[in-house]
Amino acid sequence: MLEEIEELRRQALAEIAAAVELQALEELRVRHLGRRSRLREVMSQLGSLGADQRPAVGAASGSAQKAIQEALDQCKAALQEAAEAGTALDVTLPGHRPLSGHLHPLNSLAEELSSIFQRLGFSVVDGPEIEDEYHNFDALNTPADHPARDLQATFYLEGCGLLRTQTSTVQIRIMETTPPPVRVVAPGRCYRRDAVDATHHFTFHQIEGLCVDRQVSLADLKGTLVTMARQLLDPQTRVRFRPHFFPFTEPSVEYDFSCSLCRGEGQGCRVCKGTGWIEIGGAGMVDPAVFEAVGYDPEQYSGFAFGIGIERIAMIRHGIDDIRLFLESDLRFTRQF
Repeated sequence: MLEEIEELRRQALAEIAAAVELQALEELRVRHLGRRSRLREVMSQLGSLGADQRPAVGAASGSAQKAIQEALDQCKAALQEAAEAGTALDVTLPGHRPLSGHLHPLNSLAEELSSIFQRLGFSVVDGPEIEDEYHNFDALNTPADHPARDLQATFYLEGCGLLRTQTSTVQIRIMETTPPPVRVVAPGRCYRRDAVDATHHFTFHQIEGLCVDRQVSLADLKGTLVTMARQLLDPQTRVRFRPHFFPFTEPSVEYDFSCSLCRGEGQGCRVCKGTGWIEIGGAGMVDPAVFEAVGYDPEQYSGFAFGIGIERIAMIRHGIDDIRLFLESDLRFTRQF
């Protein structure tokens, strides 16, 4: 039996030394050290040997097993090293520039607008997108019978409020916890049940501003919007107000910017459709009822509020005629910016 063990050892070492592939080496491991290998059979018969033979056979079989395993490990390491050397990186090849991401055009514009207002003394604030009816409607002087509260105009969530229709809700939350003076802008995503087309989407982005202090006037509002427009679009941009109605401001206005493409001249301009003006958003002086809802004294304080559609500004700036491109496009669109 000692001679057989030595022969098994010699044969295994010779075959392992000749192996040139990892797969073949694995097959040799199974053949010589596997559960059904001849060496394992010999080791399983140790208990049937006499006491005078058992020590010598046990030592020989253990030594053979160890030698075979060491040979397998050494051969495997050598084969792996050779394989890695064959696929090593060639440092003389020209490199590949890694792809780097950048801000989405809407996020980039939101940051730019926030930066402009910060330079004007406004703080940037945020609030929840899932709101309750009080902050989204009641506190903004929008009664229960107002059309905006119709189920067809607003996304209501079962048992937990609704998706905010404007970032004015953030202004309410700030006024509830902050005594005047207050000067904040609130960028964020909003939701309305609008039919999706080239100029409408069920989700969109706004940045709304609020300024509350003593003796704040409509002139302060216009001055703020003019400064913002000229920093954002063109130093010659003009702003005009048109009378309008919003439940939370009184008086209320819609405001337009002079077209930056035709410089307000119209004459066949595709952006302003020949009018020389581009509708931007709504604004006005904060309604006293809103101040009363948050605990401000309307006899002591006044303020203005305004809203800007971020998609609207982006479409004007980049000459884009379909709002859906911002929210439903692939990288071929966003990589342009």
